[in-house]
Amino acid sequence: MQFEKSGPADAPETARSVSSLDGMAVLTASEMRDAEARAIAGGTPGAVLMERAGAAVIAALFEHWPQLSSGGRACVLCGPGGNGGDGYAVARQLAIRGWTVRLHALAPARHADAAGQARLWSEMGATEEWERAGESVGGADLVVDALFGIGLARPLGLEFDRVLAAGAQRVLAIDLPSGLCSDSGRVIGERCFDADLTVSFHTPKRGHILAEGPARCGALDIRSIGLPEEGGSVRLTRRPERLGKRAGHKYGHGHALVLSGGVGRGGAARMAARAALRIGAGLVTLACPPAALQENAARLDAIMLRSLRDAEALKRLLEDSRLNALLLGPGLGTGPREGELVAQALAAGRSTVLDADALTLVAGDAALRDALHEGCLLTPHDGEFARLVPDIANRMSGPVANGPAYSRLDAAREAAGRLGCTVLLKGPDTVIAAPDGRAVINAAVHGRAAPWLATAGAGDVLAGIAAGLMARGRDGFAAGQEAAWLHVETARRFGPGLIAEDLPEMLPAVMREMEL
Repeated sequence: MQFEKSGPADAPETARSVSSLDGMAVLTASEMRDAEARAIAGGTPGAVLMERAGAAVIAALFEHWPQLSSGGRACVLCGPGGNGGDGYAVARQLAIRGWTVRLHALAPARHADAAGQARLWSEMGATEEWERAGESVGGADLVVDALFGIGLARPLGLEFDRVLAAGAQRVLAIDLPSGLCSDSGRVIGERCFDADLTVSFHTPKRGHILAEGPARCGALDIRSIGLPEEGGSVRLTRRPERLGKRAGHKYGHGHALVLSGGVGRGGAARMAARAALRIGAGLVTLACPPAALQENAARLDAIMLRSLRDAEALKRLLEDSRLNALLLGPGLGTGPREGELVAQALAAGRSTVLDADALTLVAGDAALRDALHEGCLLTPHDGEFARLVPDIANRMSGPVANGPAYSRLDAAREAAGRLGCTVLLKGPDTVIAAPDGRAVINAAVHGRAAPWLATAGAGDVLAGIAAGLMARGRDGFAAGQEAAWLHVETARRFGPGLIAEDLPEMLPAVMREMEL
């Protein structure tokens, strides 16, 4: 999706594509309504915003499906609120362009500006009974879902069954597919539209990014309609600041220590250690049980190697204050010895990344959970998260009766506050949350999707990148953001066929290309 004109003469001239939304706010429904209210209070009538929204939808429609620019048959489904008002505006503009438009209203327009749009539509065409909407859907080249948008707080009822079963050829949702929670990306109840294209305004909403949202929305096109500043309490991650090394000694760029498992279990830690070195840690040491020294020595060159028999040996090793970042978990093991290693690492109070097996150990030991500190970054996938904080994870699953629903963002924030450290909840919609309530979303969805990251070892590399950044002085929250962003970019740069070993080797090219 490219920048292009999106509205009438008084509308903003640009439409932003999802792939270029680095650092943008990701709004709740309430925050979006506040932005609209500020625009209206500032002198832009709501009717003008609806006209702009309708024009933006038309522009996005013909950009996405240029074959429809010559006309066709449209079925427009309108709700009683502001989203329905946008639908009436779209119906009118399609009819002006020669389309055959059948419009079905679920209920009369109650929103004042929507009622005005409905009156304008009535001068051009009929508003048909809702009971015949399924018939219109089945015969249309395009179905426009303008029922609820961001405003839905209850499940869709039985009256939607015929519409959803009609087999629409193409569905364009305005703002959000009906049935989807705007704040969580979860389906409210049992019914939800599946859109091929979702056109929304101003900024992405959380439901576009989180949980089922990306799959339900299809392609996502964000269009400007002239609202004031973005606002919002949560943003998407942005590309990191410059990562290039300063002149000076290698210890000036930190020394990361990665703990490895025993014989035959060192691959994950080696990949993590290489990622830490590639991202710019001045030195990286891998510490492993004595029996695994030979195996790791055969695979390591620039990464240093140390024998580590037990927690007492780790305590002595950490007497070297230059070891300023620790990584435990990838391939580590989950026995008593490994639990003691995690306890010793936490007691050192250094910047520490806990992943994989270390998370399993923390989940099963209240003393380890109590030892977590602000310098820790936890990087769980959904299963590990459920073991760490099962009550919080349970709130993200199961049916949703009403909106706004509990989201992955809510869950990561609550877990970070409870555990007292930064939590990076992995997924296509990765959430990085600090214990003070700050949070960002690293979205590998829509135009930034990286499906190749679903491969064994990719998470170990992510943990290694984060550890390397923490060795260079980033705190857990900053390191989590930058690591997640770079993790996706390296995968996208490599493309299909990616395996985890490829990720560290792609980092130099990505950093060079982006002048990091």
